[in-house]
Amino acid sequence: MADHLAIRPFDWRDIPLLHRSQSESVFLDSALVLTRGALLVPGAVFSYLAPAMGVFTAVSGNSDRENNRLIGQIIHIAGAPFAHMTFLSPASALERALVTGLTEYLATAAGERGALRLLADVEEHTQAFNILRQCGFAIYARQRIWRVHQDHHLKGRTGVWRSARSQDLFAIRALYNNLAPGLVQQVEPYVKQRPHGLVSYEEGELLAYVDYRSGHRGIWVQPFIHPDTKAVPERLAALIQRIPNRMSRPMYLCVPSYQAWLEAAVEALGADPGPKQAVMVKQMAIQQKAGRTFALPALEGGQAEISAPLARLEQE
Repeated sequence: MADHLAIRPFDWRDIPLLHRSQSESVFLDSALVLTRGALLVPGAVFSYLAPAMGVFTAVSGNSDRENNRLIGQIIHIAGAPFAHMTFLSPASALERALVTGLTEYLATAAGERGALRLLADVEEHTQAFNILRQCGFAIYARQRIWRVHQDHHLKGRTGVWRSARSQDLFAIRALYNNLAPGLVQQVEPYVKQRPHGLVSYEEGELLAYVDYRSGHRGIWVQPFIHPDTKAVPERLAALIQRIPNRMSRPMYLCVPSYQAWLEAAVEALGADPGPKQAVMVKQMAIQQKAGRTFALPALEGGQAEISAPLARLEQE
């Protein structure tokens, strides 16, 4: 009798199942989907042909029963302290036993490359959210994604944004550390050595930094704006005009809950709000001399303010 919890790497035999279940898939990396599309079958085939690139796809369930098989995938960028789940498919196969075994298998693969934790973003009050919590994932951030239209009516302030340079790195880190709650910094410290994005100074002080990620489907924008910043709607309008090579691609602004005050300025652009999302983490290991494991309940039981993560930015 086949083991109903058997887990193995994705291979060519699973392509028909994944193709049929595309419409049932649960996507757990919003930035990837909005910038590059679902990429379920191409991504899974790529992971089968070149796993050394950091894309891992696996199958959990009874190989003799197609309706009891679950496919999942993660992406780990070399050197990053975390991996990000991209999808689970199909949603009809979501159950604790299958998801637990699958995430543990994928986490092991990422851990062998140096990842310490596994991230996923998902809408709350969904089956996927409840299952991930049961499988050891904890909320450490929340966010809302806004879609910005090209025909917004606000006039931007010219010359307030420029491309970030290496000499901006210290100021960017200081701004991030001042804005991001300690819980977010604990999971995703800002470790970039070369900034990618746009900066906005006023009287020599960095007031705003925006990281963005482009793909053929759209542009993902992550703003970090100091509360003392003036004329924020006009500054955001100028930002939209400043993003290079936008063409006709839609733009998405990810607003963290700790910067919820930005939503009024984004709404003034005529942007459309998406549903709130929870960003979750499954801690695999933590590097410290005592060798003590990190307790997941502390993530949800703490009092630190919640925020949006930098995971998708590190994958740029």
